[in-house]
Amino acid sequence: MKRYTKFLTIILSILVVTACSKDFLDEKLEDQHSPEITDDLGLKASLTLMYEITSSFYTKADNQGWVSVWNVGTDIAWPTQPEGVEIPHFRYNTLTSDDNAASWMWNWEYNIIENTNNIIFNIENNGENITGMTEEKLTEYLGEAKFFRAKAYEELVTLYGGVPLVTEPVNEPKFDFVRANVEEINALIEEDLLYAVANLPDLGQTEHEQRVSSVAASHLLAKSYLRMGRNAEAEAQCDLVINTPGLSLVTARYGVKSDQPGDPFSDMFFKGNMRRSQGNSEAIWVLENENPSDVRAGSTGNPQHRRVWGGAYHNRNGMIPAEDLGGRGLSRLRLNNWVLYDLYDEGDMRNSQYNIKREHTYNDPSHELFGEPVPYEGPDTLFILNPYTLKWKHFDPRDTFGFGMWKDFILMRLGETYLLKAEAQFKQDNPGGAAASINMLRTRANAPQVTASDITMDFILDERVRELLGEENRRMELMRTKTLLERVDLNYGAPEGMRVEGITDAHLLFPIPLTEIQLNKDAELEQNPGY
Repeated sequence: MKRYTKFLTIILSILVVTACSKDFLDEKLEDQHSPEITDDLGLKASLTLMYEITSSFYTKADNQGWVSVWNVGTDIAWPTQPEGVEIPHFRYNTLTSDDNAASWMWNWEYNIIENTNNIIFNIENNGENITGMTEEKLTEYLGEAKFFRAKAYEELVTLYGGVPLVTEPVNEPKFDFVRANVEEINALIEEDLLYAVANLPDLGQTEHEQRVSSVAASHLLAKSYLRMGRNAEAEAQCDLVINTPGLSLVTARYGVKSDQPGDPFSDMFFKGNMRRSQGNSEAIWVLENENPSDVRAGSTGNPQHRRVWGGAYHNRNGMIPAEDLGGRGLSRLRLNNWVLYDLYDEGDMRNSQYNIKREHTYNDPSHELFGEPVPYEGPDTLFILNPYTLKWKHFDPRDTFGFGMWKDFILMRLGETYLLKAEAQFKQDNPGGAAASINMLRTRANAPQVTASDITMDFILDERVRELLGEENRRMELMRTKTLLERVDLNYGAPEGMRVEGITDAHLLFPIPLTEIQLNKDAELEQNPGY
């Protein structure tokens, strides 16, 4: 007992001494990455992180309704089975400054900005001391970092308007952020993207296929110039993309399903067909996404696009998940009546049975009606037998439940570039040129040709749906073009509880997150009007 008492006395004495020592209270962070980049491996890892963070937007699975946020409450979809996060984005009268989606997006963008600022600062101020790097490679990597910073600010200014402009690493707590005006942010976006256009590798010459090229930078800059109203410069950037050697619209069958019924448009969206190396000649930027069971760290989450967009046909007796039906879906949203019944001309390939699934057949061999058509009637047409895009089709026999969707994300392709060019031409009073650009897509789609007299901004936005349904961030495009309010009129016919409610001019922008305003105690971070 004396030995134990002596031992406890020593321990208590040590605790008393250390408790009275000021040094004992000093924090020593052992698990933080240093902001200093000293070698080529550190720089490459920092740039790889930009792709990982980017992928988290598309693979975010903690809210299945995340995909719906960007489509319901617009002009294309009804929220048939809302998960929750998307509700304020069609019942706009419930959208407040503590909105989950607006807050997540703000933090996601500034996470990218924080990390790219660190890369840019290290290259510009300490580049000669980063071992294993040539001056040429440093310039290329600087362009890559500036691309991602510009992309983050482009999305922030589209969604929130003026935001704090941060261009250097923040190494200590800061509570006095103020909103820069849009013109200041535009200047940084332009400067960063012009640098990226000039210094990133050409398409097909990047270190890895999914890395961004100068063509991706031109595509993004064209969209930025359109938002800024600099339409001639936007058209010039589109022409740089369109005239890129080896980049062309997909007009013939190719790839993994080319020996099966289908069409060139549907071929682009099969797993195994989406990358340039797999035959997709119009791919500009494709974010690779693999099943982690096949490729370690192949995905940062469990992508939910197939489950959100695909019909829940498996809930109908006699129907089972199948590859030709796109795998197992939940249909958290449904294409609205305007898209399904009014949007497409007869014969438009983009509305073919290989691109929009409209009819079902009993496919369970044990069912008495196996092989017979499933009647399209009643409430089942809302989310069980509803027509749905097949762009997110995916089926893995190892996972018939459909835990995730393991295929790539086409983030930029030439089809959109032609639409951006048409928009730039129309805004320069050149509807004939806009018609010619759009007819490039309509020729591929076997759709009727259009003339100058057909071209309006509404027609261009319609054509974006026909071409980019399920691919583009529809909400962000309508916010970019300031057409959200007028376009929701096309979201007609929704049942009670799925209708757009309470939308006003205020909803052309997201609210600045309340937590950001509250934490910013040493300066005023102004809220957007209406929140």
